[in-house]
Amino acid sequence: MNGFFDFLADIPPYEDSPTVIDRLNKRHEMFIAPFAEEIAGARVLDLAAHDGRWSHAFAGAGAREVTGIEGRQELVDRYAHYPSPELKAHVSLRTGDIFDGMEDLVKAGETFDVVGVLGIFYHIMDHFRLLRLASLLKPKLIIIDSEFSLRPGPLIMLSRERTAKDLNAIEQVEGQETAVIGIPSRAATEVMADVLGYSCEWLDWEGRRGAARKNLADYYRPERKRRGTCILRPRRA
Repeated sequence: MNGFFDFLADIPPYEDSPTVIDRLNKRHEMFIAPFAEEIAGARVLDLAAHDGRWSHAFAGAGAREVTGIEGRQELVDRYAHYPSPELKAHVSLRTGDIFDGMEDLVKAGETFDVVGVLGIFYHIMDHFRLLRLASLLKPKLIIIDSEFSLRPGPLIMLSRERTAKDLNAIEQVEGQETAVIGIPSRAATEVMADVLGYSCEWLDWEGRRGAARKNLADYYRPERKRRGTCILRPRRA
């Protein structure tokens, strides 16, 4: 069966990474494809856009316009290797801090229909600030895919990670080699969403069985933390 990200097999640095491509395809099946109707025609903001892979996926799902913000210029530059000029025409990637970028968008009076928080929520310390700024952009749909602490209660578990790795946090202060990050629990995420007027729905990763779980081990960890996906929508008055 073909997956959206199969094209990555022909471009660097994915050409020798079939497991990464399989993983991306399975994640696409969970939190992009089922929401294609809401994404179609939408204005989308993709936070921590990496090399534009999820921005490209939003465009592939029919988004009218996708704005991606990414902190590392070398990752933004990789998007030039992506195919499908017709999709790329709907995508604009910019380099900068996601918080500064969202602040600028709010000040400019910009609004978005969909906000993607795909892989960044556990690489930051300002979770509520991110969600508050996202809410000011008036989205009808926020997709969060993240690691979540398995500890009980609404808490944020602190950890450290090396900033040199391009999948980790960017420098929080100049010259920083190790950043402090926070891994929120599901309950903490629900509390933050609730006070901002958003409902929080968790996608059913447990429903996948057998080969459907291959290359997705972090979504099934039994201890400490586990990846998951939640969908935030504004509650009706």
